[in-house]
Amino acid sequence: MLSTIALFAILLAVLALPFLVRRVEENLEPFLFVMGILAMTASTRWSWEIVEEALVEPIKITAAVLIAGMIFRFLRPAARKAVGAAVSRIGIKAFAFSVVVLLGLVSSVITAIIAALLLVEVIDCMKLDRRDEVKLVVLACFAIGMGAVLTPLGEPLSTIVVSKLKGEPYHASFWFLLDEFWRFVVPGVLAFGAVAAAIVKKGPAEASSLKEDKEEGVPAILLRVAKTYIFVMALVFLGAGFKPIIDSYISMLPPAGLFWINSLSAVLDNATMAAAEIGPSMSRSQLDFALVSLLVAGGMLIPGNIPNIIAAGKLRIKSKEWMAVGLPVGACAMAAYFAALLAFAR
Repeated sequence: MLSTIALFAILLAVLALPFLVRRVEENLEPFLFVMGILAMTASTRWSWEIVEEALVEPIKITAAVLIAGMIFRFLRPAARKAVGAAVSRIGIKAFAFSVVVLLGLVSSVITAIIAALLLVEVIDCMKLDRRDEVKLVVLACFAIGMGAVLTPLGEPLSTIVVSKLKGEPYHASFWFLLDEFWRFVVPGVLAFGAVAAAIVKKGPAEASSLKEDKEEGVPAILLRVAKTYIFVMALVFLGAGFKPIIDSYISMLPPAGLFWINSLSAVLDNATMAAAEIGPSMSRSQLDFALVSLLVAGGMLIPGNIPNIIAAGKLRIKSKEWMAVGLPVGACAMAAYFAALLAFAR
């Protein structure tokens, strides 16, 4: 009983403190690492197998972040030239559609982090009206956050979900999320691209047009790699530590309940929420409702997803600006996905 109370207290701290305390939000990786250790201790789940998993699971995504980050650094000048040429050739609306869809679909390979950095470079080159640029950034981050889930390389959320479902009954492999969720992800990415094409228009650049704060050097890339490794390790510990709660309480919730509860991922990092609730005891329908909700709601506000945090930080997008676009778009997407899931529930 005491261990259950302790686990719920740790869960509440994990969900609330990053939202309420700015210092925690700015140091999320070490905070979650400490919370993961506390959760493992409270649930008496320590074993060499879990420690080994926590050391090994982050390797693939951190290697992808390192390699893609270095490649992107050297290709950056060529990419900036290509943006101007593409806008002139195909027009602003077709370019907006292409940027959102392409970054959304390739984010599962190049990682959501690199996709967000590419988005920042594109926006920095476009010099549109600031309001249109903010809309394009938010829509692209919705697409990146969804598309990145298709492989464990894409983002910490997909890494932790595959790790937690690799045993019975799902036997999740590298391609598990692609096989299971492409039917939800691809239409969403295309829809966000279509909305971007509809609302973005060519116009004179404002003096306040979004601009990147600064170029990233090698030390910044290495620091991001280290943070990604610690983040995923922390999620492994949290997922294993919260297993008693998942099996006894969360897995008992109906799929529709999970869907709307997960709208909290608008204000809480969706990978953290996935670590707290996704588990092999969930049914296929629960998994569908829970994961789709995490992916969509994660784009609604800046703290909900890694690409949001990167893009908003580097382009100095204010929380109110993001919310003005993200909340209505996310609410419409949530309603559409909820109806689709009810109609085609497995």
